[in-house]
Order: sequence, then C-alpha cells, then structure tokens
Amino acid sequence: MGLFGNRKAAFAVAPEIKGAASGATQTAINQVYTYMTATAELRALQIPTISRARDLIASMVGCLDLRKYSLAWNPDELEYDKVYAPGESWFTRPDPGVTRNLIMSQTFSDLFFFGRSFWYVTARYSTGYPSAFRYLPIANIETPGQIGPQFFQPSEVIEFNGIELDPANVVQFISPIMGLIYQGSRAIDIATRLDDSARRFAMNEISAGYLQQRGGEPMSADELSELAAAWSAARQRNAIGALNEFVEWHEFSSDPSKLQLVESRQFASLELARVANIPPYLLGIGVPGYTYQNAQQARQDLYLFGAKPYLDCIQETLSMDNVLPRGSHVEFDLDDYLGDNDLINTPLVEPAVPSAENGMT
Repeated sequence: MGLFGNRKAAFAVAPEIKGAASGATQTAINQVYTYMTATAELRALQIPTISRARDLIASMVGCLDLRKYSLAWNPDELEYDKVYAPGESWFTRPDPGVTRNLIMSQTFSDLFFFGRSFWYVTARYSTGYPSAFRYLPIANIETPGQIGPQFFQPSEVIEFNGIELDPANVVQFISPIMGLIYQGSRAIDIATRLDDSARRFAMNEISAGYLQQRGGEPMSADELSELAAAWSAARQRNAIGALNEFVEWHEFSSDPSKLQLVESRQFASLELARVANIPPYLLGIGVPGYTYQNAQQARQDLYLFGAKPYLDCIQETLSMDNVLPRGSHVEFDLDDYLGDNDLINTPLVEPAVPSAENGMT
C-alpha cells in the first residue's frame, strides 16, 4: 500500500501561470465556431449500437477523478508502492472554460473513433509545466507526416485549421486500438445499409407490391413508371386507392419481419458490439450465455472489456515528461466506481459466448 493508502489526493495551489500560446495560434484555437465533428463520426453515431457503446464509456471516463502519485520501492514486498501526493490544479478542470467531464469525454470519443486526440497547452506554471489545456477537435487537425489509420509516434507536424502548431505545446493521445472508423468500416457500412433498407419499408403505408395491366392499349415503360410513381405517392397521403378495370394491384408475399430485416440488423448490432469491445448485453443485445446479476458486475465488465485501454492511454499520456515532472504519475480514481480495488488488476476472462449453432461466432 502507498503512504496515503486509498485516501483521495488533495489539490495543490497553482503557482504563477505564464502564457503558452500567442498570436495567430491563440486566435485560431479560440475560434470555437470553426470547431467541427467529422462526417464519418456523425454517420457512425446514427447507428444506435455505436452510439450506446460510445455513451457508456464516455459517461464512465467523464465521471472519474484524477490523482497523482509516485513510486517507492518496498524491499519487504519486493515491489513498488504508490505514494499519493497533492494533485495539480488542472486535475479538477484541465480546460478552465469547460468541465472535466466534457474534455475527458470528448478526448475519449476521438480515441474511440479515430485512435488519437489532441490537447493544446494554453498556459504554463512558472516551472514550465502545463497548467491549462484546450481540447482540439480531431476533425480540425491534420498531420501531413502521419495520415493513419494506425499511428505509431506523436506527429512532428500538426496543423489546426491550416495553421501549424508547435508540437511542444500539443499533448498527443495515441490509442493502442485502431479507431472504430477504420477497423469497423465494413461493419458500419453493413449496419447503415440494413437500416436504410428497413427505413424504406417503414415509410410505406401498405405492403410492397406491383401493378399489372390486364387490358386496354399496352402502356410504354415511361407510362408504367409514371403510373407506379403516382400510385406510390398517393399511398403516402391516403391508404385507400382506386384502379380502373385494366389495372390490378398484386402484393408481394413477404411478412413485416422480413421487410424490416430484424434478424440481419440484430446480427449487425452484435458485430458492432464486437468491434467496439463492449459486452453485447450492455448494449441491450440478447445473447445466450451471459449471466450477470448486478450493476456492480456490469460496471466492472464495462471497465475491463471496453474502457480500460482508453483510460490507460489518457493517464499514461498525462504522466509523460512533457506534462508532469519525471517520477510523477497520473491515474484515474476507480475506487468508487468499481467498488473493489482488487478487481482493477484482475486478469481479463471472456464471458461465455454463443456457439456456432446459434449462427454467431
């Protein structure tokens, strides 16, 4: 155990702060009206499974406190103990203009979708270490030296809205997991197409079918198209239609469950849960083999299988020498969230999954 045990760290009083950005750079990052959300992210968030997975982890990341510690060798246990110390003033609000919940949630969101995120240092202590940050949306960032989709090192050339930033003033978070937009592109495309198909059928007042001419002068292809379009448009306004003696309506032999593609969309949701590394039951997907009893178990599963890589990425990045003095570390306070410290280091054990007999692997 560390010197302070499980006590939460107090916060230090900030020393004198010096500016970290000026001129065109400061103006660019202050123009919030230019901040954007990437089109690919908006498209993915239209899928309820992805939206739910993102919101679950974002709500967890945003609610956790930060605390500071150093490592001290324990000769009796032959391991390092964590010695907790007063935290930095920015631990409560890294960006003084917004809540910690917002900046942490947005940072996770960029890591989740694109595999990296960026903070700009807006102020520094008299020691030269950062005292305030500004979150920079990934959609406004370009790194000509690294275009992805996998990122291996911090970028040496960073442009924000076309203005080159000093890399020394940028904290770059690089996820160990490739962004969902890249590794899940096919699964997202399939789910989107299935939803579009179901939407088209849901817009019809009556079942799909076809009109067949039984008599009179044969109509041309254009005339048949106009007839079908007029019939479809009329059904959008009124469920009752009228046809003359030469035209008949025939309904396709298909039931609503097939038209709404229920099974296909359910399987697509399961695939997206796998891509997002979220246990399907947390997303409301019924999968045999999962037997969970309480909310505490659900929180632990969300942490172990979904949030842990992103939490590790954020806290290890904020522990680097360009943010804190060497020997100081940052971690998220998981004690209250998980309820049991021992579970934080529990080896990952996958829950039971359905067999191939159920059509899922």
